[in-house]
Amino acid sequence: MTLKYRILIIVGLILASAAALFPRNVKERVKGPNGFVYDTVRRVPLKRGLDLQGGMHLALEVDESKGIVPKKSEAIDRALKVVRTRIDQFGVSEPLVQKSGNDRIIVELPGIDDPQRAQEVVQKSAFLQFQITDKTQALEKALPRLDAALKNRGATPAVASTATRDSAGSSSASGVAGLFTKDTAKKPAGDSAKADSAATPTSGAFSKLIQQGQMPGEYYVADGDMPTLELYLAMPAVQAALPPGKVIRFGSDSTQLANRWYRAIYVLDARPIITGEFLTDAKPNTSPTEGTIVEFQFNNEGGRRFRNETSKHIKDFMAIVLDDRVMGRPPVIQSAIGSRGQITMGGKGLQDASDLALVLRAGSLPTPLKIAEIRSIGASLGQDSVSKGITAGIIAVLLIVGIMIVYYRFSGLLAVLALSLYMLFTMATLAGFGAVLTLPGLAGFVLSIGIAVDANVLIFERIREELAHGKTVRTAVDEGFKHAMSAIIDSNVSTALTAAVLYQYGTGPVRGFAVTLLAGIAASMVTSIFVVRTFYMIWLNRSKSTQALSI
Repeated sequence: MTLKYRILIIVGLILASAAALFPRNVKERVKGPNGFVYDTVRRVPLKRGLDLQGGMHLALEVDESKGIVPKKSEAIDRALKVVRTRIDQFGVSEPLVQKSGNDRIIVELPGIDDPQRAQEVVQKSAFLQFQITDKTQALEKALPRLDAALKNRGATPAVASTATRDSAGSSSASGVAGLFTKDTAKKPAGDSAKADSAATPTSGAFSKLIQQGQMPGEYYVADGDMPTLELYLAMPAVQAALPPGKVIRFGSDSTQLANRWYRAIYVLDARPIITGEFLTDAKPNTSPTEGTIVEFQFNNEGGRRFRNETSKHIKDFMAIVLDDRVMGRPPVIQSAIGSRGQITMGGKGLQDASDLALVLRAGSLPTPLKIAEIRSIGASLGQDSVSKGITAGIIAVLLIVGIMIVYYRFSGLLAVLALSLYMLFTMATLAGFGAVLTLPGLAGFVLSIGIAVDANVLIFERIREELAHGKTVRTAVDEGFKHAMSAIIDSNVSTALTAAVLYQYGTGPVRGFAVTLLAGIAASMVTSIFVVRTFYMIWLNRSKSTQALSI
């Protein structure tokens, strides 16, 4: 190859490297002074990994406490796609989501400093159902059976005392139905109590806990009685006594009344009129009357089914159930509903609505996941690592520059000039392939600086030998590059194979080290062989009369 084309190739590589390192936009999530997390765009030349900018490391496993999962590896594969989609929509810059072994998912979220929120987004099942509230008073009809079941279990005396441990609260609870359903202030207390007693039997352990709400299928339970009710509902005898074809679901809202908090529970038709499998889009919004909401949209098939089903239930109340919890108060169906609807967040903020929307868009998890390991890495540690890594790199470069110039003089200077291009090419290669710079990556970069001059050391020693045999400078340079080539290729190929194995089987930072090492080897081959040879050719062409080579 002629000198002219060599120079053009080197100039082209320098321009391409500058273009690759030109800062580009990267979306990151930043926590504001008010605690609200928002997306922002930063311009960076090279993306940094978890260990350099801080963040979270999560290990997720299948949660078999909720049922045996027969094929965990396949379940992890399906869950991996959902988790990756959620993380992508979470807005994290350069997240890592990958399978580890047959039963674990590794999630690394650089720049995330809100662990609780990240866990909720990753773990939420997001199974969405639309169910009609019961209008047949099935629970009232089943109350005698439920009370009898508890009485037969022998739980009535002990638990009843727990349920009514707060006498003032009990009194308040017995009147809560009237407060929720009618204006008792205009009626004598005795009449109100009689009306309440007629509406809902209160003699049994189960009956004492619940008070009828304002709509069909709606009931209220005092916050202090929630553990007792959940204990009852978990009993097989109570489950067997529940009305067939109906399910009981807890509401997401609490209501304060007379200094006491009450939770809503709903009796719903077990068969959902539609599920979230047809959902195609969801986005957060705010409404002047309902506060924060999540608007959703079904596909054509889902919209058709939703319209058909809602047309059969005009004037009924429809509960929107997410992960077995009723979101907000069930709205009444005024007319057939098409492909669009909304979920009321019940006083929760816009960030909760945003998280729910992204989870709905990503779909529900095929199997429940649990957190097996969680680690937070502080940003200060990352900054400290960057500073130390840069210091180590500067010291390594200065030592190599000093040794090469002192020992090989003019030829060492050519190697140092090539070394500066080596660093440029290596960083550009990392940026061009979208690699993430990690702490081991920094170590790999510093290591590869030393490797970069190895080839030149081999070449220079061969040139010395050729000069010692009395050959001319031009011939010695040609022979030196020719005979040193096999040794250079052998050493670089073996290092490259090692890096390739690390990349294939390593995870996270280990991969970062392998990528940096591979990029460094490629760049060193170009600079130590092609660039230094070009420098020699330029020097020989400009000093044809000079026969002495400083090496």
